[in-house]
Amino acid sequence: MHWADVIASELIEISSFHRIATGISPSGHIHLGNLREMVTADAIRRALIDAGGRAELIYIADDMDPLRRRYPFLPEKYSEFVGMPLCNIPDPDPSGCHESYSEHFLQPFLESLEILGIPVETRRASEMYKQGLYEDAIKVALKNSEKVAKIIREVTGRELEEDWYPFMPICEKCGRINTTKVTGFDENGVYYSCKCGNSGKVGYKGGGKLSWRLDWVARWKILKITCEPFGKDHAAAGGSYDTGKRLAKEVFEYPPPFPVPYEWIHLKGVGAMKSSKGIVIPVRDLVETLPPELVRYVIIRAKPERHIEFDPSIGLLEIIDEFEEKFKEKDRSVQLSLVQEVKYSNVPFRHLIVVGQIANWDLNKAIEILERSGYSSENLKEDVERRLRYCKVWLEKYAPKTLKFEVISGKVEINEEEKKFIEKYAEKLREDMDAETIHKLVYEIAKDCGIDANKAFKAIYKILVGKDYGPRLGYFIKSLGVDWVKKRFHEAY
Repeated sequence: MHWADVIASELIEISSFHRIATGISPSGHIHLGNLREMVTADAIRRALIDAGGRAELIYIADDMDPLRRRYPFLPEKYSEFVGMPLCNIPDPDPSGCHESYSEHFLQPFLESLEILGIPVETRRASEMYKQGLYEDAIKVALKNSEKVAKIIREVTGRELEEDWYPFMPICEKCGRINTTKVTGFDENGVYYSCKCGNSGKVGYKGGGKLSWRLDWVARWKILKITCEPFGKDHAAAGGSYDTGKRLAKEVFEYPPPFPVPYEWIHLKGVGAMKSSKGIVIPVRDLVETLPPELVRYVIIRAKPERHIEFDPSIGLLEIIDEFEEKFKEKDRSVQLSLVQEVKYSNVPFRHLIVVGQIANWDLNKAIEILERSGYSSENLKEDVERRLRYCKVWLEKYAPKTLKFEVISGKVEINEEEKKFIEKYAEKLREDMDAETIHKLVYEIAKDCGIDANKAFKAIYKILVGKDYGPRLGYFIKSLGVDWVKKRFHEAY
């Protein structure tokens, strides 16, 4: 069974209906690593529905979280906003394209979720606090502060100050949320003092937020959450989920949701993706680079507990090869990845990259080249039109230089040995040859001419693309057209 079906079978024994939560802090570009949580949740949702159950996805944007520090991608002036809730900080883009810092990073992510076919009910933490949805939870947490502190100490081994409270008021003077300290509370609000020298009282609606461990648990109850994927850091012994289980049962009297811990996605050769360090591939960039089913497949193909080493260059091509093969087999990972019904032709993504460059990304020319090379199916044009634009973007953004080329014209300097090989090769080259035969012919003629095969290949590439390397030669020549290539050989020297 696929991992999503295994989880769904366990969940459906508990209930036929589930509310699956995800939550991400929009503190920077929301990246592929963050997306793992969303795609994991959606795969479980689909598997539940396939098993005869019902499920909903809730996405909580943690926009009440404070800006932890001035990240490398932020202007110097953002140092003054450190400690303020993300929803109260101005858009980091000079154009002011969004109403707040959090919305600047949140909007493109939500648009990407729509492209990826992930139907979420989006809840902004700031709005939930302002609407008073957390009011009862805040009062319960404050009244049970000693009990909460005792649970945190027992689970984490961390000592808390004697006058610690699980609530973070927003200072009415400096606007910060991480420099305040609760000094008391009553039925109408919370009293505080701030490091800026101010003191005052805030209401329960939008005046502050619960500390992380309490905020997480409170929203389980508020939103009736029954399942939640979360990063491995929360799943560690003594971590947020261990604390949360006890807080849920002993303070909020709510059963903790079914946990689905997941591993990080690492950017190959760099490390785990982190917005704060600028180690990211924004989700928005990725959905412009790959068809949505392939973005989902990168995540769905691996069990949540396995870390993913993501290479957007050659490594990604290998995943695409795997997807195209499993698409034919109607593999379960592929089924859970598809956003809509799509029909793939028999043209591999790798070959489209070559054809696209030869055709200069002109669709009709690309179709003509493919048909000349023997590719044909009733959905060929529809499929190529959809995927060709992704090939172009991937080539520009992530492809190694060895895959990029431009067909050249004019004279090329080659020696007599190379000229002799080219002439004999052109003489034997025929239009009716398939790509593999064209490729093998290089070795045969090179042997007859007494030239090293490596030099022979380089001579051909030098004439066609002005480099000593290029796409796999047989397919390349077939795509260019044998007659055209033979003419090019004769005009090159």
